[in-house]
Parts: sequence; structure tokens; C-alpha cells
Amino acid sequence: MAPTPREIELHGHPVTYHQAGQGPVVVLVHGITSSSRTWRSVLPLLAARHTVIAPDLLGHGSSAKPPGDYSLGAHASGLRDLLVALDVPRATIVGHSLGGGVAMQFAYQFPERVERLVLVDSGGLGGEVSLVLRAATLPGAEYVLPLLAAGPILSAGAAVGGALARLGLRPSADLRGWVEGFQSLGDASARRAFLHTARSVIDPAGQRVHAGDRLYLTEHVPTLIVWGERDRMIPVAHGRAAHELMPGSRLEVLPRGGHFPFNDDPVWFSSLLHEFVATTEPAGIDDDRIRRLMLRGRA
Repeated sequence: MAPTPREIELHGHPVTYHQAGQGPVVVLVHGITSSSRTWRSVLPLLAARHTVIAPDLLGHGSSAKPPGDYSLGAHASGLRDLLVALDVPRATIVGHSLGGGVAMQFAYQFPERVERLVLVDSGGLGGEVSLVLRAATLPGAEYVLPLLAAGPILSAGAAVGGALARLGLRPSADLRGWVEGFQSLGDASARRAFLHTARSVIDPAGQRVHAGDRLYLTEHVPTLIVWGERDRMIPVAHGRAAHELMPGSRLEVLPRGGHFPFNDDPVWFSSLLHEFVATTEPAGIDDDRIRRLMLRGRA
């Protein structure tokens, strides 16, 4: 059974989140156009051994969608504020797609709050990204989005999923994610937040925010990189390149998995995360350690 959504007000804006289970804290950060709903297949499995917190980032899901800053830094600060309000000093941060970029930014801004880092088909690790997201940054995209989020198109996507189910085939996690993503853009405030978020990290040429020059700072942070081998949104090559740049990191690739590997195989993903947390020691990062890493990197 899925946990009941909870709501908390931060800086005058309602923020929705799900919380379940007991044990070491794991925070699940969703991707663009998504919400905490994307984790519904794995949240109960993870909650068997962990306290799981899955928020709707501002501008997404049931959380507020005010005009304002939707950069990675703003999302990371909002995540910090939520954890402070919930009296959670440290956690394992799991980020998917855009959420991976938020997770890395969170680890950079608030390293003392990160026990482990898990990047799932993460943004911010290379230039390539799907044409759909690049197109959203073009002038005039705000006039096209209402058409893409229109009822007939969404109904067609749902109908495809229904037809596959009637044939005994399981609709792919990517198809479900695509349909749910466009469903989330049904109102003007959600579309505005999406465009601000997309344009903060992407331009027509691709991703313009790249964490490559600072990944060495994760040397003392247990890091797991998870990718779907057939991801058409962000290629698995980004995960392999990040693995080379992150000392001591671990890379796990799901064969035939797409952009949502945790929904392609929830049992595999949750077992992997359980094992990763159980077999690694929480990071202990302070300013002195970061200073030594930066000076060594500069040398």
C-alpha cells in the first residue's frame, strides 16, 4: 500500500512528500515533469528496511508552482529545507534524471548532510539529451506545450498502454513515464515551472550544466551509479564516463532497461539499493577534507 501524501509549508509554499518505513534515511528525488509518484513501485520495497522520503519538488506534482528560481541550486536548497523541517540531519540521496543533477548539487552545497549518493540515469553528466527536452528550450515552446499536454494526445498514450495490456504485454516504464510527464503539464503554472526548470539546465544544443569538473569531490562519498542500458533520454555512456571520474564509485547497468530502470525492474533496483546501503559506511565530510581535495585537484 502506498503511503498517504503529507504536506508541509516552507517559505509560504506547500510542499508535498511521501514518507514510509524505518531505518537509515533514503531520499528519492524525481526527474523533470515527474513527481514522487514515479517511485511508487519501489517505495514500499525500500521502506521495508529504510525510512524513505520522496518529495514533489517545487513546480512538480502536488507541490506549489510559484514564479521564481527553478535552478539546480534552488531545488537543492529546497530539499535541504525540507530535511531540516523534518529533523533529518543526514541521508542517502537518490536522484533520477534531473533529480540526479539536484542530488549532485545538494552534495556540493551541503556535503555534511550526505551519507551516500545514488545517481539514476542522471542529468548533468554530459551534453547529450533527448530532442524533446532540447526543443522545450526553444523560443515559442510555451505555445506548443499546451497542445502536447492536450487531452487527445494523452488519451492516445493511455490507449496504447491499454492495448498492450490487453495483448498480455506490459507497457514499458518509459511509455508510462512519458504519459505521466505530459499529464503533469495540464495547467499553466506547471508548464511555466517546467520551462524554467528545463531552460536552467538545457539549451537547444543539449545539457549545458556539467558536473564533470567537480566529481572528484565525491572521493569519500559512497556513490552508486545506476543506468538503463537502452536509455534514449540520456545515454548510458554518461554513466560510464562519470564512473571513471568518481573515485571508488560503483556502476550498475540494467540490460534492456530504459530511462526508468527502477520501474523496469523494481525488485532488482530495491535489492541493489538495500545492499549498497548495508555494505557501505556513511560519508563523513568536513571543510578540511574538502579543502584538501580541492587543493590536490588544483595541483
